[in-house]
Amino acid sequence: MKVIAEGLTFPECPRWHDNALWFSDQHAGTVFRLVPGQPAEPVLDVAGRPSGLGWTPDGDLLVVSMLNRKLLRYDGQTTTTVADLSPYHRGPSNDMLVDDAGRAYIGDIGFDYYDGGSPTPTKLIRVDPTGEVQVVSGDVLVPNGMALTEGGTRLIVAESLARRLTSFHRDPDGTLSDQQVFADLGRRVPDGICADPTGAVWFASPNSKAVVRVDRTGTETHVLGTDSWYPVACALGGPDGRTLYVCASTSVAPTDTDTARSGAILAVELEKEKP
Repeated sequence: MKVIAEGLTFPECPRWHDNALWFSDQHAGTVFRLVPGQPAEPVLDVAGRPSGLGWTPDGDLLVVSMLNRKLLRYDGQTTTTVADLSPYHRGPSNDMLVDDAGRAYIGDIGFDYYDGGSPTPTKLIRVDPTGEVQVVSGDVLVPNGMALTEGGTRLIVAESLARRLTSFHRDPDGTLSDQQVFADLGRRVPDGICADPTGAVWFASPNSKAVVRVDRTGTETHVLGTDSWYPVACALGGPDGRTLYVCASTSVAPTDTDTARSGAILAVELEKEKP
């Protein structure tokens, strides 16, 4: 892997969109846009730490404010609140997946992670474009990165402290059902994830210092070590969709990241999948 951006505090939630990599530098409170070969460009400052990113069908940016527990919308000039998530989120609001219809699936950590609370199951919620909020899953333990597979009919979520990937069937109206284990990851803790065109899932595992791919049977097929970096999220992008971008840091402690500024974006070109 090569470093393509550095000097960040704690990059998270990468997304390839409009020929660029977007990500949240959470502890700096800023959303960035990174065109390969150019410096990262700040797009939006977010009070309460930005987390999951996505876009509405008409191109507005959606971003989760973790500590303020809100879903925000930015049209390029003005930021507005789409939904207040605090009635549904006991812990900090976390990662998000936005589908083609603009429906946002959002998880929360479920407990006071930053002040040493006890892990507690929570549930996924869905925020519709109208701002209506619905609970759409059973219990999940620290839901984190999410991805769609099988033409959008299956949603995969990383349950970080359960050390597994969990899948749901997804109906055309956005309803989730058939909650089941997609992959038991053993000792690996999954954080941010992305899916490839075959339906396999890449996940960043900070405790393993690796980015790992599991196929549709839940079997590990690739393990990419990250040396001294703790990888926390990943996304596929680039002109041909074969660049794996990884958000990483040499520290994951919020008390260290502001001063260390040891966050970075890593990138590696993947081989083409064999037919």
